[in-house]
Amino acid sequence: MSAAAANPTWDPAQYLCHAGHRTRPFTDLLARVPELPGDPPRIADLGCGAGNVTALLAGRWPTARVTGYDNSPEMLDRARADHEGPTAGGGRLGFARADIRTWTPGEQDDLIVSNATLHWVPGHAERFGDWIAALAPGGTLAFQVPGNFDAPSHVLLRELAAAPRRRDRLDGVLRHEGAVLRPEAYLERLTALGCATDAWETTYVHLLEGEDPVLDWVGGTALRPVLDALAGDPGAREEFVAEYRTALRAAYPPGAHGTPYPFRRVFAVARKKG
Repeated sequence: MSAAAANPTWDPAQYLCHAGHRTRPFTDLLARVPELPGDPPRIADLGCGAGNVTALLAGRWPTARVTGYDNSPEMLDRARADHEGPTAGGGRLGFARADIRTWTPGEQDDLIVSNATLHWVPGHAERFGDWIAALAPGGTLAFQVPGNFDAPSHVLLRELAAAPRRRDRLDGVLRHEGAVLRPEAYLERLTALGCATDAWETTYVHLLEGEDPVLDWVGGTALRPVLDALAGDPGAREEFVAEYRTALRAAYPPGAHGTPYPFRRVFAVARKKG
């Protein structure tokens, strides 16, 4: 995977267009996280983005000291503007720049959580040992990642990028189905590290509204590396988006009440022995 794929330029406003749908998997993940050992607990949110889901951690643990980490200046600026500071329960939300590929906790955390981020980190499962070692006894590592790389939205994106006229510019830019593991593989790895682990998958069927809603969705995530790679050639960029729009319209036709968009996600919650 190229650096562009691992570190795309983010647009917080575009990403938050579907905040309701994107937040639901995180709330489902939090519902399976057990109580934390610290009082007040320390929580690290890896890939916090615009901070909107990081703020939900303070709702679950009102006294917690929560730090959101991200490598996007644009996302961190939005997170700090909207969410940084003391919380109503006496805790605090803070945000810091970090590269998750090399991030190591500076202090012992009670919860390390990540929402729709680790698929951007090649070899992320190799980091689990370091992260779990840094957890407090009884602490938890919890994450969810998209598992829809074989969905039409992603297959079509890779096919268009692989066209001969684009291959030299877009080779290695996009992630592929190997970007995440199956739930069974996460269960095996985390259990082998001495954790009581719960792993599962869920396919959400989001009902999207508006014109070209699937293009609008991926414009905040999967399409970002292509937009970055073609940023210096507006004509090529517009041509790519136009072709992709046409393909998505055929793959995801609207229904009477909106456009159904199935989206598989993979979850894991691993509790370190106390």
